[in-house]
Amino acid sequence: MPGVPKTGEGGVLNRNWYRGDGRVEVVERAVTAPWEGVRCTPVGGSDVGVVVLSGSSGRVELARARVLAAAGFDVLTFRWFGGPGQPPGVCEVPLETFTAAVDLLRAEGARRIGFLGTSKGAEASLLTAVHDPRVDAVVALAPTSLVWCNVGPGADGANRPFRSCWTWRGQPLPFVPMDETWTPTEPEGTPAAIRGWYEQSERTFADALPAATIPVERARADLLLIAGGADAMWPSLPFAEQLRARREAADASVRLLTDPEAGHRLLLPGESPLPPSLVFEHGGGPKADARLGTAAWPYVLATLGGGLPQTN
Repeated sequence: MPGVPKTGEGGVLNRNWYRGDGRVEVVERAVTAPWEGVRCTPVGGSDVGVVVLSGSSGRVELARARVLAAAGFDVLTFRWFGGPGQPPGVCEVPLETFTAAVDLLRAEGARRIGFLGTSKGAEASLLTAVHDPRVDAVVALAPTSLVWCNVGPGADGANRPFRSCWTWRGQPLPFVPMDETWTPTEPEGTPAAIRGWYEQSERTFADALPAATIPVERARADLLLIAGGADAMWPSLPFAEQLRARREAADASVRLLTDPEAGHRLLLPGESPLPPSLVFEHGGGPKADARLGTAAWPYVLATLGGGLPQTN
C-alpha cells in the first residue's frame, strides 16, 4: 500500500511468554523503522492492534507489550521521541508519529485499533484519537485533559521559549505553559512532587486553558480513563474527571476507574514495580498501584478488544 510505513522488523527476539493461567506463545520482533521499538504478536495472530506508549521516560514499554500480547493483542510499542530523526524531548512531536502506527496495523489486517498510553503517552493517545477516526479505543493511564508545553528540547536543541508538545499537519497545538515561579517544597536532593506546579500553572495561565483543552468529545473511540487519587506528578484524577464530563456531555462512551491511594504508575497484572525515581515523587505505591491495575484489567481488555467486561 503506497505511503504506509514498513516496520523494518528484524529477527525474532523471543518466542515464549507465559502468564498465570497457562502458556501463551508470543513472537517478539525488533522494529527498526520508522521508529525503534518492539512488536509482540500472539502465535496465530490477532485482529486487534494495540499501540502502547510510554510517558516522558521515552522507554519502549516491552514488559507492558508482553502482558497485552499474552492477552491476545497484536502490540506495537516504540520510542516516540529521542530516536533517530525525532525531537530529543517531548517538543513539537508530530501526531503523525502515532497515526503512522495506525496505518501500519490497519495495513497488516487489524480490524480494531486501540491505544494504551500513560501520562504524556496518554496525552498523545487522546490527541491521536481526536485527529484520527480510525482509532477505536483509548486506555488513558494517569491522563491529562490539557495540552501542555514541551518537556525537554525540540529539534533545534532548545527548551525555551516554551512550545507545544505536539504538532498536527505541521502546526503546533495550543498549549498551557509552566509557571516557572513555582518551587518544590521537598528538601533539595530528594524527589520532588510536581503536581503543584501543574496546578499553579493552570491558575497562572487560565486564559490558555480553553484553547489547550483536549476535545475528547470529538473522538469516536471508546474511552477508558484510569487515574490514582494520590498521583503526585500531576492532578490526573481531576483531569480524568474533566475528560469524563466532556464525553458524557457529548453522549460518548467513557468509563473512569480510580483508587484514592494509587499514584502515577499504574501496575497491570503481570507487571513489576519500577525502581523509585531519584528526581520525581510519583505518589501511591506498589500495593495501591497494583490494586488499581488489577481492578482495571478486565475493563482494559474489554475496551481494547471491543467487548464487555465479565461481572460476577
